[in-house]
Amino acid sequence: MPTSIASQYGPAPDDFEPGGPLIVTRDEALAEHLLRLCAAAGTEPQLSGAPPPRRLWESAPLVLVGDDLSERCSGLARRAGVLLLGLDLDDCEIWVRGIQLGAEQVLFLPDAQAWLLDRIADAMEGVGPPAMTVAVLGGRGGAGASTLACALAVTGARAGHRTMLIDADPLGGGLDVMLGGEQVAGLRWPDLAGSRGRVSGSELAKALPVLHSLTALSWDRSDSLVIPAEAMRSVLAAARRRGGLVVLDLPRHLDAAASQALEQADTGLLVIPAELRAMAAAGRVTAAARMRLTDLRAVVRLPGPVGLRSEEVARGVGLRLAGELVHEPGLTVDVERGMPPGLRSRGPLARFCAAYLDEVMPPAVIEGGTTS
Repeated sequence: MPTSIASQYGPAPDDFEPGGPLIVTRDEALAEHLLRLCAAAGTEPQLSGAPPPRRLWESAPLVLVGDDLSERCSGLARRAGVLLLGLDLDDCEIWVRGIQLGAEQVLFLPDAQAWLLDRIADAMEGVGPPAMTVAVLGGRGGAGASTLACALAVTGARAGHRTMLIDADPLGGGLDVMLGGEQVAGLRWPDLAGSRGRVSGSELAKALPVLHSLTALSWDRSDSLVIPAEAMRSVLAAARRRGGLVVLDLPRHLDAAASQALEQADTGLLVIPAELRAMAAAGRVTAAARMRLTDLRAVVRLPGPVGLRSEEVARGVGLRLAGELVHEPGLTVDVERGMPPGLRSRGPLARFCAAYLDEVMPPAVIEGGTTS
């Protein structure tokens, strides 16, 4: 943080290299408030007491303009990420000045400080569209939900999507084991169970194990079996802010944390073996899950013992059919040897995952700005 506010009230230097937000104001009370918010977000801003040079105005990740200088800045180039800050809620003319400035938002402090803190942190993380978040559940025990969740994440990473796999089932044995990475260093759920408020998405990703080009949040081998709902909310929100793909492996019995995760999901897959008892159990899971997620689809595992067709199973539980999973020889042996599901790109499991992700995911942005 700048050590002297008064010393920053001249124009910003031409050679300043932007890193944090640009604050443009001569209002000392407003400047103090904005500097404190930037410090809370872990970033050091540049404070300018005059309209800044064009290069700085256009390159700063976020521009916070005090209303006292809004008219002097209104001639600068239009750009995204300009916020107009005021202190007088009764000043109706500020909305006109906001339009003239081309501001993205008009905010009043201190009322909007919580929203602004998040916006500053988002700008520092380079936040874009939220991740496509896919929840995977089993219609009955041993249905293969963890296998599908792992394969979706492996397939997404192979396709070039920034991918995070989150294991929300404390009794599932740990997806890091399925990925062959139980010995890889990194945080597990017990390390994050105390998370509250905003968690940095980039710092979260750096702290987790990286396995097969994806980041994975799983369980350790301790007796800890509970994720507080608030911790799930904070961690999953951080994962989603990074963009790309987030895959959730959820338990059938939705505790508070799993319910919170399901509410943040965009779409869900319920894995159902083609069996009558599995259909009955899946009906109960469906009823609970659809209270929190509208887009829930059935994935039917074949073959069944009596020849039930996939369409019959999906119709029986009242879900849209997403596809079928047929038996894949060697899959169990692969997992025991540390080869995760989905690694065989030509196998039926990987083909289903690729087709499904092609449907729900936007194209992956790869280095150089092109799409895959």
